[in-house]
Amino acid sequence: MFEPAQFDSDADAMRYAIEIARRGIGRVEPNPAVGAVLIDEQRRLLAAGWHEQFGEAHAEVNAFRDFERRHPDEAARAELIRNATLLVTLEPCCHHGKTPPCSDAVIASGVRRVVVGLRDPSPHVDGGGLRQMEAAGLDVFAGVLEDDVRLLNAPFLMLLQNGRPWVHAKWAMTLDGRIATRTGSSKWISCEASRAIVHELRGRMDAIIVGSGTAKADDPLLTARPDGPRTATRVVVDARAELLLDSQLIRTARDTPVIVATLESAPAENINALSSAGVEVQRLPAGDTPKHVDLAELLRELGRRSMTNVLVEGGGGLLGSLFDRQLVDEAHVFIAPKFCGGRDAVSPVGGLGVETIPQQPELDPCVVTQVEQDVYLRGHVRRTL
Repeated sequence: MFEPAQFDSDADAMRYAIEIARRGIGRVEPNPAVGAVLIDEQRRLLAAGWHEQFGEAHAEVNAFRDFERRHPDEAARAELIRNATLLVTLEPCCHHGKTPPCSDAVIASGVRRVVVGLRDPSPHVDGGGLRQMEAAGLDVFAGVLEDDVRLLNAPFLMLLQNGRPWVHAKWAMTLDGRIATRTGSSKWISCEASRAIVHELRGRMDAIIVGSGTAKADDPLLTARPDGPRTATRVVVDARAELLLDSQLIRTARDTPVIVATLESAPAENINALSSAGVEVQRLPAGDTPKHVDLAELLRELGRRSMTNVLVEGGGGLLGSLFDRQLVDEAHVFIAPKFCGGRDAVSPVGGLGVETIPQQPELDPCVVTQVEQDVYLRGHVRRTL
């Protein structure tokens, strides 16, 4: 990433803080991704830092450490910091957790002015950091690029405010909107470069979820190759706990966790067999019908485990149910220049669906990328409520 020497405005400096904060995604969860930038009176860059790893120093502390590295002379640092501004994407914490309060570090630094993107809604912060800095005599302003920071930390805010992880839906389809032929053939629709992006995506997830039909038809491994910063728990939504004992998921369950989310009424012999093979069986109530697992309760259970991002890779029935209940937050769709044809070919999103065509884009924002011959669309799913 290009590092600017000077900024035209506080908003430009905050935008840079947001960009460097992204470097922590996949490594800091369930914490938020946070970036911090230190500038002088002419808005020249003095230092920058971001939250790099869960349990380690926060963005503000890393920015001050960078300030010391760039300006080793103590007297020169004291003169620079006296009129400097710290811009940080999220309100500095004011509590003792795995690290000391960042608000204390900001006050001790001698910085004159603090600009915050978003007030931290966490119960243990919730404006406390802002009030503490103001009480110490600092000039504090909050709300610069607030919407951009919310977008950056949408998964963190979802877990905090709704008790469930951010749900990413992913599929690859042909030009005529099919994810498999009428015989079930699906390898490979997308190109190798697109599949590499999917592996990168898997590598920053807390869980990867599939339905029982996909698990049976594709016998997937559902791991990131190569490894990413996180190791996702594999989750199979399987109402009767019938996941095949010779599947790749079962054979690797003792190395990489597997959860089978099943109904409370699932046969005991199936549950015992899976448990004996090293699988965690999570019994859940029924959802919309007696034969289907309550997906909202599954997500709440994953939220109780502090899972922040989960990836749903199909099939169409599972994705359709999630879309019907407005439980999909972000979509990753790969479109290949191929035709499938056939009225019995498989579509990516089943369920009940909507009654009329939406009159505005469903992905907002929608990012479109050419990946060799494929087209990759990604964006947040607009709520219709």
